Amino acid sequence: MLNRRGYWHILLAILLAIVAGMWQQPIILKCADLVSEVFVRLLKLISLPMISLSLLATISSVGENSLSQMGKRIVTYTILTTTIAATIALLMYSFMQPVVQLSEITATAPGQVDYLKELVKVIPSNLIEPFLEGNVVSILLLSLLLGFGIAKLPKEQRQPLHQLLQSLFLIMMQITRWIVGFMPIAVWGFMTSFVLELNKSQEMTQLMWYLGAILAANLIQALIVLPLFLRWHGVSAKQAFIKMLPALSFAFFSKSSAAALPTAIDCAERGLGVDAKVARFSFPLCTSINMNACAAFILITVMFVAQSHGLQFTVMEKITWILIATVAAIGNAGVPMGCFFIASALITTMNLPLTLMGIILPFYALLDMLESAINIWSDSCVTLAVNQKHREVIVAEPQQVVAE
Repeated sequence: MLNRRGYWHILLAILLAIVAGMWQQPIILKCADLVSEVFVRLLKLISLPMISLSLLATISSVGENSLSQMGKRIVTYTILTTTIAATIALLMYSFMQPVVQLSEITATAPGQVDYLKELVKVIPSNLIEPFLEGNVVSILLLSLLLGFGIAKLPKEQRQPLHQLLQSLFLIMMQITRWIVGFMPIAVWGFMTSFVLELNKSQEMTQLMWYLGAILAANLIQALIVLPLFLRWHGVSAKQAFIKMLPALSFAFFSKSSAAALPTAIDCAERGLGVDAKVARFSFPLCTSINMNACAAFILITVMFVAQSHGLQFTVMEKITWILIATVAAIGNAGVPMGCFFIASALITTMNLPLTLMGIILPFYALLDMLESAINIWSDSCVTLAVNQKHREVIVAEPQQVVAE
């Protein structure tokens, strides 16, 4: 969403923020606080509607296809690989423990949690309550229920609803583009405030550990888990990677898995001999729901920000976050900077400030390149696995006819 000039503006904003933070002029610091507060409010404004509309628009577009055998396999493989990605992210975060000790702790560690009460709170009593309370998990649950309900409707009734949801989703995307246009100013505000809180070099070191945890989790998923997934289905990971390399490169440099979709379909059909029916159904669906790298980013980022503000998680809570990150990633549905906005929304529901998200913001532009490529690679692996099962069914059908 940012052009080359936009990245230079962000770099300039970071440099100016460092100068402003070290200069410590009261007027400049007040301006930085004002800019940060405005951007935080804008993030809250779009995050929750974006999550809900993206999920609803995606599920309603699938319709009857979601009930097909092919669709069920795609959804099953998506849930499997995304859950594994979130689990690996939790393990890498627990191993590296990147926690910034901020000078001002604005959150207190929770006491004993009553999980039955927390579970009941997830189920909303009306359609508006989750949005008023900012409960992301309730919004995800509500959106899933409404989405699957819409998908079950006949096509003539479902199509108008899908068009309405898609139009609302596109409106939110346009608002997002406007907000992202002010990103350099927001980065300056957040960075200026953060420079004041730095204690020597320890915090920046921990920030590097945070970025390392995300990179490690994503690389393990891309280079170990997904190749094993292909091998399990009798597909050569090396050949698949080589043939899909043009699409992976396009996704990396364009920072958009959706933009790489036509190239991915072409590489799969021509290079790997994937059935056109499979490729042209699987890739668009996977591009909407199969976000392995997004799950890793959401989980590690939420853990990083929360623990940096003094919150601690029990083992059960960490396992719950695997589920939340998986569902949130599946609901991302091609949203521009969707992982960042979803993570911000989750952090907001925990009553935590978004100062650290402002620091992560310029780094996210680089992370987004890798995430987009890994998402396309994951889409390719799911498509190849589904294609392999599709071939087995075609081969088995004549045998069944002869037997009869």
